[in-house]
Amino acid sequence: MFAYYLELAVRSLRRSPGLTALMILAIGFGVAASMTMYSVFRGVSADPIPWKSSQLFVPQIDAFGPGHRENGEPPAIMPYIDAMALMRDHRAFRQSAIAPIWRSITRPRSSPGTDLIETRGYAVYSEFFPMLDLSFHYGSGWSAADDEHRAAVMVISDHFNQEMFGGSNNVGKTINIANHDYRVVGITRYWNPQPEFFALFRFQADEPDFFLPLSFAVANNVLSDIASDCANGQSLRTDFAALLRSDCVWLSYMVELDSPATVQAYRQYLDGYASEQQQRGRFAWKPNNRLRDIPAFLDYRHVVPSSTRVSLLVAQGLLVVCLLNTVGLLLAKFLRRSGEIAVRRALGASRASIYAQFLTEAGVIGVAGGLLGLLFTAIGVFSVGMVMPIRLAALARIDPALLVLTLLLAVAATLLAAVYPVHRVSRVPPALQLKAS
Repeated sequence: MFAYYLELAVRSLRRSPGLTALMILAIGFGVAASMTMYSVFRGVSADPIPWKSSQLFVPQIDAFGPGHRENGEPPAIMPYIDAMALMRDHRAFRQSAIAPIWRSITRPRSSPGTDLIETRGYAVYSEFFPMLDLSFHYGSGWSAADDEHRAAVMVISDHFNQEMFGGSNNVGKTINIANHDYRVVGITRYWNPQPEFFALFRFQADEPDFFLPLSFAVANNVLSDIASDCANGQSLRTDFAALLRSDCVWLSYMVELDSPATVQAYRQYLDGYASEQQQRGRFAWKPNNRLRDIPAFLDYRHVVPSSTRVSLLVAQGLLVVCLLNTVGLLLAKFLRRSGEIAVRRALGASRASIYAQFLTEAGVIGVAGGLLGLLFTAIGVFSVGMVMPIRLAALARIDPALLVLTLLLAVAATLLAAVYPVHRVSRVPPALQLKAS
């Protein structure tokens, strides 16, 4: 029976090609707009490390006090004093303080006009690499002994290795950053989680270029121009020694806790540490700590840009408008066939048969609109960078799941739009129509 209804649908659509094309175009355009923005929203709101995010936590210690809290929250980053205390106590399975670094670096194999390249890296501890599951193309991360002895070592990305040395295994070679020579001990495979949840909590177009030991960076003033946030509003950017002694916040911190029991124990440790600082007179307020896993922390920081949410809502609104237009077009098309429906009803066709026939016709329109929507969606995903920041547009991806969802949405939306028109035509009184004809 379905084959018969399908044949009737194709015949009907061929009789009014202009109206058919208009409905297919409306469905295709509306679905494509919605799915293009959904692909962007999916990219920016995705879990950056889904296999491990429930084990990675960001501790927050209130070093500012009640007069400087926003919605009662402690700072998202912490002072050097607290970060080093947590590193020394080492109550987590793995842990690392993290500081961003931006530097202009001389290319060893320079050519005219390309002597300096702008780089972005991080100063971290050795446990950073296994904690975040970085994989290595060559070599490995440095050791805990390198942290302790403040070794001048470095891990670089595969992309940075290609840019600096032309690729291949360059472990053991030296790179100069800020007048310090670092020995390359490892070259990572491509690693660019979005957003950069481990430090900056924002979206970056390119992967980090390098990592170096935080202990060496602090001892040798490599971080001397780093930005900080102080409770009194002053800036200690030009006085690095004072920054290390202050309560100004500038270091990100992350821990790996592998069970609910260790999470609870770490919460108690943070409260105990803050109480100890209160007893020593450093804090004049009760402990106000937080310990959030990665998804909760990204939600707390509102990392997903509000513009993408608004754009998604606008695109969904456009889909609704297209569906309302399709409802009107289907209603006009189906009501023009009232005489045909009356004859079928007079010959014994049930309302269920009428529903099946016209929903099949709507389904054909939905499939055609979905196929056109696939094309428009592909164009939209590749062109979204023209209307959105490149770092966000780059997260939009076309994959099998998106294609299937686009087609299903088109068919489901069209069938939904057809429900009212089909209901109307199924209620056409056969006697009145036959009498009028």
